[in-house]
Amino acid sequence: MICMAQITVNYSSNIKQATLEALENSNLKSLISPGMKVSLKPNLVLGKPASSGATTHPEIAEALISYLRDHGVRDIEIIESSWVGDDTKRAFRVCGYEALGKKAKVPLFDLKDDKCVKLSAGEYDFEVCKKALDTDFLINIPVLKAHCQTLMTCCLKNMKGVISDMEKRRFHAMGLHRPIAFLNKAISSSFSIIDGICGDLTFEEGGTPVARNMIIAAEDSVAADSYCAALMGFSVEDIEYLSLAAEIGAGRLFDESTPALELNSGDKPIFAKSNGEEIRRLSGFIAESQACSACYSALVFALNRCRRIPGKISVGQGFKGKSGALGCGNCTCAFDKYVKGCPPKAVEILEFLKAL
Repeated sequence: MICMAQITVNYSSNIKQATLEALENSNLKSLISPGMKVSLKPNLVLGKPASSGATTHPEIAEALISYLRDHGVRDIEIIESSWVGDDTKRAFRVCGYEALGKKAKVPLFDLKDDKCVKLSAGEYDFEVCKKALDTDFLINIPVLKAHCQTLMTCCLKNMKGVISDMEKRRFHAMGLHRPIAFLNKAISSSFSIIDGICGDLTFEEGGTPVARNMIIAAEDSVAADSYCAALMGFSVEDIEYLSLAAEIGAGRLFDESTPALELNSGDKPIFAKSNGEEIRRLSGFIAESQACSACYSALVFALNRCRRIPGKISVGQGFKGKSGALGCGNCTCAFDKYVKGCPPKAVEILEFLKAL
């Protein structure tokens, strides 16, 4: 008997089969119908393969396409916009989605090329890419991994990929957590299938993946994210946008009453907690003001590999036109010494720090 759980968790290293099993034991079948236009939104934040722990495995999208077609859905597309400073088309190619698109005959759309429309929620007006709105059913396919500013990223934060690059920058100027919560009030995904195969438990950019071999299916993004936060060793209070999203009605937090189903629990791996304390320690060397994720993440990643940190380093849009000692990125070009780039690469920052 199939259990229509609100959250379905499957443990397996066979990614495609695990995805199909999770979907079959979820309530997705009751939500879709033939004739629908369905858009898949993976996390292709940059051009790195999924094995790095940074991006969504293409096998998950392939399984979704197969499942949707088996249930009569023919109009399927993949949409995404990489973070500021990276090339979505390159990410499609490097991450295996260009090959998947050709194999499955599914179009890929770079939302950086898309027109935007205004959506409002609370005190915010958001520039949302039109493709994300011109669909009947939006399936979010995030990676469960750490983030150096918000500690974790999963369903809610992955929706940043449907806004313009200018809007992404503005999110960082506004402090990330509150706009993330309200964005998911303005436009929410219809369903999520979470890649918990080998997400990076230290940085959003990947490089230190941890094998967990999990696929998680859920309708409510807030419930899914709060469930996943606990898997990473965080409470809801640790992730500010989670409780806020629940407060404004973007979803419900996971609790003991939430219907959940575990499949293949005998294959459950030993969970590693996210290295949040190390991120907090490294953040002590950073003066941050309205920093974009790509720049901040690269800096934290470089600091993590730096044997001797020369002093506090400033990063972010808030330092434009201001003076200082050490800066990271073009926004700190008025500083005595700074790393060029928008964003600079972690390796460039590391060389800069080593030279100091």
